[in-house]
Amino acid sequence: MDSGETSQVRLHAWAEGDFWLLQRANSPEMMEHLGGPESEEKLIDRHRRYVGLGPGCMYRVTSADTGDTVGSIGFWEREWRGEKVWETGWGVLPEFQGHGFAAAAARAVVEEARAAGEHRYLHAFPSVDHLASNAVCRSAGFELLGTADFEYPKGHWITSNDWRVDLGEA
Repeated sequence: MDSGETSQVRLHAWAEGDFWLLQRANSPEMMEHLGGPESEEKLIDRHRRYVGLGPGCMYRVTSADTGDTVGSIGFWEREWRGEKVWETGWGVLPEFQGHGFAAAAARAVVEEARAAGEHRYLHAFPSVDHLASNAVCRSAGFELLGTADFEYPKGHWITSNDWRVDLGEA
């Protein structure tokens, strides 16, 4: 099932056959800002959550030009500062980084979250040290609200930037 699309990327709802993408992304390089690689068991659990995610949706991201899978992105519900909001996160495979795929996917997921309704805001919480993800937020039209401390994964605290898009503004 295809979903969001821009001129550069297409979003495909996460499916059973997408487990390989989690395995590919589970490298020290890709997981550097997320507490390091996960065990196979944790990847299987994550895959099950992605397949059945709701409210929200996880996506496999492909290049609109070539059809190559370039990474993943999604949005899901979370409690943040006393209200329910959407949160987003993404990963682009190393060989596709630096080509604008993450920013294009982030713009597409903003539209998906807006269409889903339910919440006014979509937040992204990249580590303050993750320059590329913070640049994606800036490029995709997110507003920087400040910093916040997050425990992710459990037992691993990071200082993140709190970026937000107001989904009520079109």
